[in-house]
Amino acid sequence: MTATVAGPQQLAVGPSVKTLALDGASIDGSAYRDVVGLAHRSPGWLDALVSAWSAYGLVLFAVLTVAGWWRARRVDGVAAVTALAVPLTVVAAYGVNSVIKLLVHENRPCRTLAVKTLESCPAPGDWSFPSNHAAIAAAAAVALLFVSRRLGAWAVAGALAMAASRVWVGVHYPHDVLAGLAVGAAVAFGLMTLVRRRAGAVTRLLTGTPLSPLLAVS
Repeated sequence: MTATVAGPQQLAVGPSVKTLALDGASIDGSAYRDVVGLAHRSPGWLDALVSAWSAYGLVLFAVLTVAGWWRARRVDGVAAVTALAVPLTVVAAYGVNSVIKLLVHENRPCRTLAVKTLESCPAPGDWSFPSNHAAIAAAAAVALLFVSRRLGAWAVAGALAMAASRVWVGVHYPHDVLAGLAVGAAVAFGLMTLVRRRAGAVTRLLTGTPLSPLLAVS
């Protein structure tokens, strides 16, 4: 889907105009234009593939999360508790990232710059910095590394591809996705380190409760 987007916009607040906190175009607007231009010069099949990954790729991280839990519960309760913490960690990373978005108020590049994008530009007020997709993918990838190095490695590759795809389709600046990756990875590393330390206690707490089937194969 191709969308043509108008030039710079500002948000009116009462009788005055609210100045945006971050002008992303001044940071790496030229790099963004280069990537979007490359996308339009690339074969249609490649653009379709990248667009599909950008839109639906997060499903892969959900699948890897379920696979990690399924394997972990065959190991022991501690491994299962660690795996069960992955989706909670992703939700926490998304929450932190969303708060940063609300504080920064950076317009999407497809609303600031006159460009044609592969993906429709998000509505005004759907802020650009940091990228939620990148944060979610990075959080899932780092959290999965605590569960399985193999699954985590696949997730890391997927997270990098997700970040790149969001610039390719035109909805984020490069610095948006880099910041999203950093936020997701930092939140996941901190929370999963804490989970690893407390997993034994949580396992003992849940053993014998209705949740115990989630912990290990009978």
